[in-house]
Amino acid sequence: MSFLRTGLTRTLQIAALLALWQVVHFFTQSVFFTSPTEVFKAFWQLSTVGDMQGITLQKNLWTSFFRVLHGFLWGLATAVPLGVLLGLSNRAYDWLKIVIEPARFIPPLAWIPLAIIFLSGEARYAFIIWLGTFFPVLITTMAGVHSVDRSLWEVGKTFRGSTLQLIWKIVLPSSAPHIASGARLGLGTGWACIVAAEMIGGESVGIGRMIVNYGELIRLDAVVVGMIVIGLLGYALNELLLAFERYCFPWQQKVTL
Repeated sequence: MSFLRTGLTRTLQIAALLALWQVVHFFTQSVFFTSPTEVFKAFWQLSTVGDMQGITLQKNLWTSFFRVLHGFLWGLATAVPLGVLLGLSNRAYDWLKIVIEPARFIPPLAWIPLAIIFLSGEARYAFIIWLGTFFPVLITTMAGVHSVDRSLWEVGKTFRGSTLQLIWKIVLPSSAPHIASGARLGLGTGWACIVAAEMIGGESVGIGRMIVNYGELIRLDAVVVGMIVIGLLGYALNELLLAFERYCFPWQQKVTL
C-alpha cells in the first residue's frame, strides 16, 4: 500500500512540475526556453531516428553507461584493497599521505587534457571515471576500517586467525556499509566526469557529446533530453544501490540518500 502511495505521490509531483514548466514557457515565449512538449518530440526523434549523425539516444546512453561502468569497477577494485591497507596500517598511510591527500583535491576534470594526450580511445574515459570513483571509495573504506570494533580484531587474534582471515571475516564485513556508501558517491562523480570528458574527448558517440553537438546548434530541446536521461539513469542506479545496501546490511540505520 505504501508503495502505491509513494508511486502516486511521485507521479503527481512530476505532473505538477511539467504543468508549471509548460505554463512558464507559455508566458515567456522564448526560443531559449523549451517546453515539455518540444522535449518529448526531441526525445522521440532521438530515440527512433537518431541525432544528426544517425546515432540513436539509446546507443549514446549505453556507450556512456559502459564507459562509466568500466572505470567504476576499476575504481572499486583498486580503492577497496588500498583503503583496507591504509586503514589498518598507520605507517603505510604516513608514507602515502603526501601523494594521496593532494591528489584527491585535484578535480578529475583537470586531468582530461593529460588523458587526451597520453591515452587513447576508451582508456582515457576509464581513467577519468577511475579518478572520480577512486577517492570517495578510498576515503569511506578507510573510515569503515577505522570504525571496526577493536575487540573483534583481538578476539580473532586470540583464536589464531591469520591477517587475511581477519580482514576477510571481520574487517570487510564491518566496513561494507561504508564501502557501499562510497560506491554510490563515486558513481555519481563518475557520471559527472564522463559527460564532461565526452564533451571534449573527441569521440562522436556518447551522451555528453550529443549534448554538446546540439548545444552548438542551440537545440535546447535535445540538450534537455540528454540532461533528463542522465538524471533518470543516475536516479535508477542510486535506488538500485540503496536497495542493495538495505538488503545486505539490514542492521544499519535505514539509508534513504
